[in-house]
Amino acid sequence: MLYFYSMAKAILVYIFILLFSFEGLYAQTDTPFYKGALKENREKHYRNLIDRTITKNLSLAPNEENESLWEDAFWAIELIQYRSPSLKPKIKIAFDSAQRRSHSFQRSLLELVYAMYPKEYAKEVSAFLQSDSAKIFAMAAEFLSAFPEYKKKLPAIVRTKFKNNLSHPIIKSLLYNLEGKKIFPDKKSLAELFNKKYLKGYTILYSIQRKNRNYPGLAIVKDANGNFVKDKNGKIFNVPQLARSINNLPGYLSKGNTPQGIFSIDSFDISRSMFIGPTTNVQLTMPNETSVQHFFKDSTLTDTIWTEALFKKILPASMKNYFPIFGTYYAGAAGRTEIIAHGTTVNPEYYKGQPYYPHTPTEGCLATKEIWNGLTGKLEITNQQKLADAVAAAGGANGYCIVIEIDDQQKSVSLTDILYLLQ
Repeated sequence: MLYFYSMAKAILVYIFILLFSFEGLYAQTDTPFYKGALKENREKHYRNLIDRTITKNLSLAPNEENESLWEDAFWAIELIQYRSPSLKPKIKIAFDSAQRRSHSFQRSLLELVYAMYPKEYAKEVSAFLQSDSAKIFAMAAEFLSAFPEYKKKLPAIVRTKFKNNLSHPIIKSLLYNLEGKKIFPDKKSLAELFNKKYLKGYTILYSIQRKNRNYPGLAIVKDANGNFVKDKNGKIFNVPQLARSINNLPGYLSKGNTPQGIFSIDSFDISRSMFIGPTTNVQLTMPNETSVQHFFKDSTLTDTIWTEALFKKILPASMKNYFPIFGTYYAGAAGRTEIIAHGTTVNPEYYKGQPYYPHTPTEGCLATKEIWNGLTGKLEITNQQKLADAVAAAGGANGYCIVIEIDDQQKSVSLTDILYLLQ
């Protein structure tokens, strides 16, 4: 749920606390204030990430004692998109010792090269195909699938290595990505998904995405009566929404892109994370992450174990066998948690030149654009509050969030692209 915090990042968080301190981080005023958004503080933060978190941490030996510091450095490199010739020797050192390191270190290293060096290190990554960890194996296979010399061989390798465990949610999702074609829901299926009668009685937040998550998607909201929320001009309410993670890994993997599928909307909240900010966020849970009763919002249900058949009950008839919409089911079964819809205080300038700029990627959440004034520290633009208000107006948190990829066009989703589905 929260943007970038784990035990492996404890040192980095401590630095933030020293720099900005929670007291006065967010002022409770009509216009939110974030001290870290001030120009001088963002510059200080950037230098500290390079000098203390990247350069200093990578000067240490990558042994058991220092593993978490190297993981902090890998994450910081991804966060600020840091590129320097000095990193290559360090990455070589990391690979040379990787087989003796923890799974956490291995995952961090694979995330780094997937995010920053997608056309290099194929030979080094191929060594991870020997791993007994389904997650590490899958990360390596997803990375190598971009290389022609590996792509055709990978399905057979997966089926041989995991022949007794092909139903594992990670392996099943991996095989679909390796063997499946790029398929998208047809017009009939999409029309049913957006139909006024589908999940009537619940608030529905739709996040409509492209296959290529470098391009922002679009969020719209349907109220409990089945009507799409409109703005003051009578136009269907919509805001751009990014469903891309920093590493751009597939959604079934931890910290990967937001998976397709259905989430339960549980509540609204205000984060204390320095990366999310004080704007109202929408709390979400996936199948397997929460109980059957909670997800279906029905305390009378007697099922206690999640199954694909149970999940199918909430799907439109035409999509019950559409594998991609099971993304949340398999991601939850694989152990993903804490995916929410939130704002951001991350400096968008890290990503200038990217198709999603000035949006900022996350660790797999749905994120809307927020712009903070570098001179005043105040929030200037907030699509997130607009979205939270729309969900509240539609009936509140009693509902579902549906993430769906509609095609593979290389452009952002606009309202014009989907109007024909909403009429």
